[in-house]
Amino acid sequence: MPKLACRACGRQVYTAASIASLFAEERRCPRCGAVMDPERRALDRRQVVRRRNPRDDPGPPPGVGERRFAERRVAQRREHEAGG
Repeated sequence: MPKLACRACGRQVYTAASIASLFAEERRCPRCGAVMDPERRALDRRQVVRRRNPRDDPGPPPGVGERRFAERRVAQRREHEAGG
């Protein structure tokens, strides 16, 4: 299903017909009236999934929080300046 996006106000509209078969007035934004363009970000450009759980990891049981025991950062990154 084609998707149109308004560059003026950011509205996105799904269309049932192809973009080439729409009339000029149908290509206008219903919110602000600007001419809408085909959405460029329609496809996901990622090649692989970056964060994936291991196959043998069932995850935590229901009602149990994170498995992390302590916070990741135990010391501050920078020392506070005196008077600063």
